[in-house]
Amino acid sequence: MSLKESNINNYIPKIPKIIDCRIEKTLNVIGGKWSFYVLRELFDGIKRFGELQRQINGVSPKALTDTLRHLETQGVLEREAFATVPVTVQYKLTPKGEDLHQILIEMKLWAAKWT
Repeated sequence: MSLKESNINNYIPKIPKIIDCRIEKTLNVIGGKWSFYVLRELFDGIKRFGELQRQINGVSPKALTDTLRHLETQGVLEREAFATVPVTVQYKLTPKGEDLHQILIEMKLWAAKWT
């Protein structure tokens, strides 16, 4: 299977026969703590690397790059590069990434209620 075919399969939702009780699979897809901030920003629309770095306080360029690569590999976001000097790169959520929005809203509501 080529990389292109692999990425296409990331966008096709599965119909589960049984639902695991574990959340580890979701957490592995989302990744580390910076992923939540990246997702938060991308829920508002397409962003460039510099925009994400400015809007996410405290993230280093390396941490942001690693997070974006992880989320792209997992099929959560897409990276589009433009042939400009310097190269312009923008990121947007895939349908798989947009499906995480409701989960994060619920987490935000829980935090508002209990913390």
